[in-house]
Amino acid sequence: MSTPDANLADIENWKVLSSFLPDGWREQARSLGALRRARYIKDPDTVLRLLLIHLASGCSLAETAARASASGLAKISAVGVFKRLRAAEPWLRWLAQQMHATERPPLASIKRRLRAVDATVVCEPGSTGSDWKVHYAVNLANLECDYFELTAMRQSGETFRRFAVEPGDVMMGDRVYAAPPGVAHVVHAGGDVIARLNRQSLPLFDSKGIRIDLLPRMRRLRGYVPREFRARVKDPNGGWIEGRLIALRRSAEATKQARRRLESRAKRNQTTVSTQSLAFAQYLMIWTTLPPAISSIDILDTYRLRWQIELVFKRMKSIMGLGHLPKKDEGSAKAWLAGKLFVSLLVEKMIAYADSISPWGYDLDTKAKPLA
Repeated sequence: MSTPDANLADIENWKVLSSFLPDGWREQARSLGALRRARYIKDPDTVLRLLLIHLASGCSLAETAARASASGLAKISAVGVFKRLRAAEPWLRWLAQQMHATERPPLASIKRRLRAVDATVVCEPGSTGSDWKVHYAVNLANLECDYFELTAMRQSGETFRRFAVEPGDVMMGDRVYAAPPGVAHVVHAGGDVIARLNRQSLPLFDSKGIRIDLLPRMRRLRGYVPREFRARVKDPNGGWIEGRLIALRRSAEATKQARRRLESRAKRNQTTVSTQSLAFAQYLMIWTTLPPAISSIDILDTYRLRWQIELVFKRMKSIMGLGHLPKKDEGSAKAWLAGKLFVSLLVEKMIAYADSISPWGYDLDTKAKPLA
């Protein structure tokens, strides 16, 4: 059965699909080397349609070559498709980068762009671990990607510093992003941070510069009402970054789940869970640099949206097949990953504009006139 995006390569009206592509994409195919050694295929449209058979429809190299030949698109071998894919890696990366969303709808009460960041791993066949990592930022106002970076695992550290930050951006991440260098990167660029607290990597200090002992404060929480207090962190560049910690007691069931995750992780790593970690599992702690005018409830509700990026990864892996990398050659692996990201972003854009595509397949030159 064909995947939902299988028609990307076989769409009847190529003009419709190509209208979603960025300006200058054909010229970039030539300047970035996608048309090198053009023996039988000499135009960018044919190259991209050929690659989409492989990337969007999930066909093997041999099946891609067979389909292209049978449809009259191009006479090419499986080896030829492989070479085309490798040569197109810079072009596919450029295409994916150009597909970023440009809209900046306001965030409810503060009218600022809210961005969730995270990373996901992609494995090569036969490898014992993860080989590549995709760092991704989603604009939560429209659930579209506005930045991504592809790295090898040896260069895969997750940090806010990987993302370009514009003044007013609110960057939201999980515990791994709660570290002074990343926080400083966002703040110095004019943005703000919302992050799950990592007690080890983001130590908090009071107004006198004394490190805060968190557990006694957490034990003073009563009921399920959030509390907040001022808590600053050391700026790696000197001085302090002011912020506040928002804490909330978990329900009994949520606490059990958090403790089970701790124990499961400890079992995999052949370690034991500390008594302190089990105690902290009763609480949710969010640290933010947003001003006190933004209430604790609003920040907690906002943090709940971070899971949208997890859903994006699930869609990319289940529908687009991004989760398992069918390449062992480094050059073709990077090209395949860049191509998959491009297809995912292209589909996002097509869905966003779906309501403006006419059922008759073309734009009218004049406005509709009354039948009378």
